Amino acid sequence: MTMKMIAAAMACAIAAAPAMAQDVRGKQAGDIVLGAGLIGVLPSNGGSTSIGGTPRASDTATPQLDLTYFLTPNFAVNVIAATSRHDVSVRNVPGAGTIELGRVWALPPTVTLQYHPLPTSRVSPYLGVGLNYTVFYGEGGSRSAGINRVDVENAWGYAVNVGVDYEVAPNWMANVDVKRLWLSPDVRVNGGAVRGQADLDPWIVGASVRYRF
Repeated sequence: MTMKMIAAAMACAIAAAPAMAQDVRGKQAGDIVLGAGLIGVLPSNGGSTSIGGTPRASDTATPQLDLTYFLTPNFAVNVIAATSRHDVSVRNVPGAGTIELGRVWALPPTVTLQYHPLPTSRVSPYLGVGLNYTVFYGEGGSRSAGINRVDVENAWGYAVNVGVDYEVAPNWMANVDVKRLWLSPDVRVNGGAVRGQADLDPWIVGASVRYRF
């Protein structure tokens, strides 16, 4: 379902942008590009807890804004802003099966340095590497009996990404972007009675419309 939503967002991004211009402006030093779109956040899910089992967070889709500044035609700095809600649980706990931990919100600001090898092309791919710091908040929701408090600790992570811009008009682009985060927050349940580490390592797949100032 999430991938269908991303595909639909990409189709809307192309349809919403102005008609294609004859000339390609390309990317230039000093360009500021603002993007708005939809992302799917798809945790890989792994890790461990002190009672056994495997932590799990659900897939979700959410809006995203991103801002890119071009240092040169080939190199740019990108920042994303989004927040997503996930249902969290521990699966395959010996003697207990699945333990529901409720929900948590994630705010994952991510900064990447991107390399654009074809800045003058209408179809302009890029690669990026960077850092992420994810803030977890709003823990709550429906939980299994006996679970009265869940704390997911904020965590640093690494990021890589690959994407492509399609110049529809001199100031408008359609974009598809894929990021992978390596992110493993610590988790405490009932004040630390149960502890664990969730190897979320999410894929972030998105489509957007971008405007160049």
